[in-house]
Amino acid sequence: MAKIKKGDQVIVIAGKEKGKQGTVLSVSEDRVKVEGLNLVKKHQKPNRVTGAEGGIVTQEASLHISNVAIFNATTQKADRVGYQVDENGTKTRVYKSNGESVAVAK
Repeated sequence: MAKIKKGDQVIVIAGKEKGKQGTVLSVSEDRVKVEGLNLVKKHQKPNRVTGAEGGIVTQEASLHISNVAIFNATTQKADRVGYQVDENGTKTRVYKSNGESVAVAK
């Protein structure tokens, strides 16, 4: 189960984009797309049906989920995520370092 979700602020901890930060755009099985990181160029054919123009398009490629860590704004560092169950039975994500709740900006 992925502990990183769409809208989380993450930092890249390995690879050519190491040290850069961004917001998660999408999460699939074991890969994440981060806004403005791991940009690739795709040669795209024009499509009359959708109205898409042809040419070279720059877009985000996915990163493996093990190469990113959630960014803790209070400590300004990468952090790990755990789960905590309240008295009401609601499960919330918390930072492992300081136990604060993870707030998702949407």
